[in-house]
Amino acid sequence: MKSLVKAELDELVAGLHRVSRNLWWTWDQEAQEIFGELSPRGWQNLYHNAVAILHEVSDYELRVRLQDGVLADRVRRVVASFEAYLNEAPTWGDEHAPTLMEHPVAYFSAEFGFHETLPIAAGGLGILAGDHAKSASDLDIGFVGISLFYREGYFQQTVDANNWQTEFYDRLNPANLPVEPVLDMHGQPLICEVDIALSKVRFKAWRANVGRVPVYLLDADLPENEQAHRDLTLHVYGGDSNTRIMQEMLLGIGGVKLLRALDVQPSVFHMNEGHAAFLTLELMREKLEHGTTVADALARTKAECVFTTHTPVEAGHDRFSAELLDFAMHKFRAQLRVPFEDLVALGRVNPKNPKEPFCMTVLALKLSRSANAVSELHGQVSREMWQCLYPGRSVAEVPIGHITNGVHTLGWLKGPVRKFWRRKLSDEAAQHAATKGLEQDAAFWQLKAKSNWKTLLNRPEFWENVDGKETAFWQLKSKTTWKTFLNTREFWENLADPEFISDEEIWALRYQLRRELLEFTRRRLLLQHQRLAHGDFIRFDSLLNNDALTIGFARRFATYKRAPLIFQQFESIVRLAHDQKRPVQFVFAGKAHPRDEAGKRFIQQIIHLSKYSGLQGHLVFIENYDVHIARTMVSGCDVWLNNPRRPLEASGTSGMKAAANGCLNFSILDGWWREAYDGQNGFAIGADAHVKDVEEQDRIDSENLFRTLTEEIIPCFYRRDELGVPREWIAKIRHAFVTIVPQFSTGRMVQEYTEKYYVPE
Repeated sequence: MKSLVKAELDELVAGLHRVSRNLWWTWDQEAQEIFGELSPRGWQNLYHNAVAILHEVSDYELRVRLQDGVLADRVRRVVASFEAYLNEAPTWGDEHAPTLMEHPVAYFSAEFGFHETLPIAAGGLGILAGDHAKSASDLDIGFVGISLFYREGYFQQTVDANNWQTEFYDRLNPANLPVEPVLDMHGQPLICEVDIALSKVRFKAWRANVGRVPVYLLDADLPENEQAHRDLTLHVYGGDSNTRIMQEMLLGIGGVKLLRALDVQPSVFHMNEGHAAFLTLELMREKLEHGTTVADALARTKAECVFTTHTPVEAGHDRFSAELLDFAMHKFRAQLRVPFEDLVALGRVNPKNPKEPFCMTVLALKLSRSANAVSELHGQVSREMWQCLYPGRSVAEVPIGHITNGVHTLGWLKGPVRKFWRRKLSDEAAQHAATKGLEQDAAFWQLKAKSNWKTLLNRPEFWENVDGKETAFWQLKSKTTWKTFLNTREFWENLADPEFISDEEIWALRYQLRRELLEFTRRRLLLQHQRLAHGDFIRFDSLLNNDALTIGFARRFATYKRAPLIFQQFESIVRLAHDQKRPVQFVFAGKAHPRDEAGKRFIQQIIHLSKYSGLQGHLVFIENYDVHIARTMVSGCDVWLNNPRRPLEASGTSGMKAAANGCLNFSILDGWWREAYDGQNGFAIGADAHVKDVEEQDRIDSENLFRTLTEEIIPCFYRRDELGVPREWIAKIRHAFVTIVPQFSTGRMVQEYTEKYYVPE
């Protein structure tokens, strides 16, 4: 093969660097494989960080490696795929939201969870925001994200010798991250400022490129700021109420100031939870500065804003005393030129109650043209919770709608699953069409084999095919790339023609994924053990059973999520784990907030059971839960357990990720699962109802959980035919593909936001 000339090498190297600096690679399997192969150990140890890999591998080494023609061709294809993605036309956004191109959505969130490379999210709220941005890019709607750059991110978790969670922090180095500094016209960092308390707090910004959309991360770590103000962007949700209110001023007010400095003029400001609600006051200040009346400023600000509430838990709504608000806004409110009592009233349900704290959710609701919850049941709960804001209206008339959350499907597919569908959507699909006499379809799929498969993920046709139905799938002549098609219902309804994708293939894939999870778990547990004592390779290599029904539980260890609920009937669970013919095992992970002592006790309890009870070897807890562990668990587990105390789970999204990988949900009928469950696509714990007494609810749910596990899940999983294949179980997986994956995607979700709230008729 001919060697590459310098110009060709320069082009490939530059292209690979461009790809590394855009988070697009986090949902592109081919790109990840290339970065991983450049330095396998570095890829593992550097949190799968493409930018860090290109620092690990010298420019000289990279150029030498690219003289391998096979690698060079692969890099060329990835760079071409990336450029094609960025320049795709026409797009959904072109057709349905052209006005957003010039005046985009400004999406404010206190956290964004994109990938383990950039750990600036604490949990589901941030992961949802990250997936929202990815799908905004896929759909190509005008979108700008605003958040904070937490230079030590969210905490890293370890467990000490007493099985107690401890926290430590690692400082992030922007040079090793997929972010770039925001510069002014002179090539210097763009500096803005916001008045907080008695000071002017200056900040710079970093830009994270998420496919076609930017997310700007505000950074107050500047030497001219006081240390307390520099530390506003130190930790996610760090510090006390004083720190929190100042963080939220920086996010909301500072975010608007940054957009103005960048000459970005949004048509709508979307507040993802109440943390960013101070942006409404900055929008009012701008209007009052131009001489408008307070009433007009309020009305015009309200017309620009939409708000999403994410929690039915009272403690989840930020509240500040009037005294703290007065202190934090001392200089800013002088510019706002609104009497302080009127300002406080905007955040109170009862403006005349001087003892009522200022609530960010109340401020957001009062100053938004529309508001929504994140599932149908959460909408009902939110209307009941905030009816007090709308006197004279019935609960049904409270203006809070709902858009159920979703996930960015491609980003949550484990590598083997991506490869599986990619293969199915290329040569095999063409061969299948040809054998059925569908010559035109064969040509169509041969063409697909040369295109970008990922966009097929967005089309129902993909998911409907998994259920074995012959519909319009084989006549579809879409020009979209396969990754978009993979999101469509049509795909999943039709792809599962038994002649095309067999039960045996699905079962083989599920076994591969379980094997990857268990081997990953063994490695992590060995490292955890070695940190506290000397390791035992034989012991950890034999931990868990690759043939056993594997139940996963991983999320924030908030107490309402009831992590230990399944162990209430402990002796019975131990008997199930030790059953020689139908064994069950458990993989747990998750973090408790540093100040959540009760959540930490739950973690301690589960780790203690894993080490010192009859569940030893059948129950494990993986430390330091992050996006990578989540992706591994939702793909490798057979069953995804979710047992919140209803109705406190606003939506939940981890089960949606599990479904896309063939893991079945086992959940309380709360949040999204209440809408998704149809009796055949997973398992429900109890009925679509709950009692108000907490102890009674826990007792009933524990009984229902154990009953469903023993009477439905275990028999179905172990009921095998003469070939050892659980046909009924796989039928549920196929049906889950069809009924869950296309519906509960952020592709669908962002389309709904766009049509209902961003560009309503």
